[in-house]
Formats: sequence, structure tokens, C-alpha cells
Amino acid sequence: MRLANLIHKEHMTAPVTHANNVKLITGSLLGAIAAILQSAGLFGGVGYIFSIMATGPIVLATLTSLRIGFLTFTVTGLLLMIIQPSEVLVFLFTTGLLGVSLGAGFRKAKKQTTVVFIGGLALATGIMALLYVFRFPVLGPGVSTNINAGIPAGIFVFSLFYSFIWMRLSMTGMKYLNKIISNTFLEEN
Repeated sequence: MRLANLIHKEHMTAPVTHANNVKLITGSLLGAIAAILQSAGLFGGVGYIFSIMATGPIVLATLTSLRIGFLTFTVTGLLLMIIQPSEVLVFLFTTGLLGVSLGAGFRKAKKQTTVVFIGGLALATGIMALLYVFRFPVLGPGVSTNINAGIPAGIFVFSLFYSFIWMRLSMTGMKYLNKIISNTFLEEN
């Protein structure tokens, strides 16, 4: 399938309809998983791969419910303040923000293009806030914290691409999570 067809079609991800206690438990577990994944960056190398995976649980929680997604985002930030304080800003302005914005995009927008744009814009805004407002070298020491016209454009293009990847991963993850939750709770009843 061509890239244009992937981007312009509807995402077909339906909001989850589970009981409130199931949503709360799911959000709590996803928040704990996100905090553990984000704090894995402490180990460097392979830890960075796990760290970028912290977006996934936040997207899934936000798809469950906007309220649960925001609570999961907040709880993850609070857990990170205890587990790994150096990762709090990175989570709040990059991986977590992308997760919440993609989840909200899925819930509010019909087209994949819109979902990708919402996520990409939020991620680019978060990265630029870290770079230019907080002077936090989120992109490494090689990227200046002084405003340069080429860097924000590059950040925005990268953010759109990264958002597209996470949109596709999130669609797959949500289908899998719904299947697990439905099977688990149908067996109990």
C-alpha cells in the first residue's frame, strides 16, 4: 500500500467501551509501565530504545478515555519524579505529550492525516519548548539552544515522521489491548 493511501484513510480506531473500574485499572497499569520504560534511559544504549517506548502506554490510556489518558500522563510524571527525576521533563514534553496528543487525535479526528499532524505538532512544540524555553539540550549537545531557522523546521519534519510511526504502532496496540481485555473480562463473567 502506498504511503499516501496509508495517511489519508480513516484510522478505524474506535474508543474503548469498558466499565470505569476497568479503565482506571488499565490506566494505572499503563502509567506504571510508561514510568518504567521512560526511566530505562538511565542505562543508556538499549535503555534509550525502551525509553522511547513510553509513548505507547500513554496513547493506549488516552484511547481508553481522555480523562484516563490525562490521569495516566500525570501519574507517570509523578512516578518519574520518584524513580528517575532527570527524565521528568523529557517525558512531559516529548514522549508523554506525544502519547496524549495522539490518543486525543484518535478520539477526536477521523483521518489519519489529522492524527499525525496533531501528534507531530505537539511533539515539535514540546521539543522546541525544551530547547528554547528551558534551554534543555534534549537533542544532544550538538544542537544549539539558540534559535536557528533550520532547526525548528527539521524538528517539525522529524516530529511528523515520528508521529506517523507511533500512529501506526498505536492502532496495532489498541486492537491487541481490546482483544486481551475483552477476552479476560468475558471469561470472568
